Amino acid sequence: MDTLETIKRSEIIAIARGIKSEDLIPASLALYRAGIRAFEVTFEQDKPLVRTTESIVALIGSMPGDAVIGAGTVMTTDQVRAAFQAGARFIISPNTERSVIEETKRLGMASIPGAMTPTEIAAAYSYGADIVKVFPAGFLGAEYFKAIKAPLSHIPMAAVAGVTPDNIADFKKAGACAFGISSGVYLKDAVINHDLEAITSAAEEFYARIR
Repeated sequence: MDTLETIKRSEIIAIARGIKSEDLIPASLALYRAGIRAFEVTFEQDKPLVRTTESIVALIGSMPGDAVIGAGTVMTTDQVRAAFQAGARFIISPNTERSVIEETKRLGMASIPGAMTPTEIAAAYSYGADIVKVFPAGFLGAEYFKAIKAPLSHIPMAAVAGVTPDNIADFKKAGACAFGISSGVYLKDAVINHDLEAITSAAEEFYARIR
């Protein structure tokens, strides 16, 4: 199964932001048990690239083979290349940057840039995006998502940021092909305390609302 197919079948992309490897791996395995197969490790713009790339390498080495690991908050071509060298299979950004999209595709990874307006979404897709991340989805709302999806039905779109168990079904009905979720699945206290049952249950709750 290729990267995009895995993401779409997983539906949920678990977003790990600033989590230490020793906590990230057991938490991610707990999410895997709930059915999540796509995992994003984010870059921190004020931190060395190696902090993220080491986490990507560690996660790839610890997850079952049908899981796909990518990099998030990717804003430069240097970050794209660093993620690729670490083994990332997809690149997610908060914005639409043509050079980032084109470098991602040149290296054979899936591209998921962020956009908000119809103009940005169409531009991102024209630059080569595989899926466009509508961001921040929770703030914009499912009705907004539905409204922009109508004339842009040919563009696969993911709902990211502010997706909760209460609104995820609305975003799916509005046409979202995937959902990026961070603290809703990587529960802060549960991650730190290795409360793996709570983490698995959190992901199962999201799936229960959309299946």
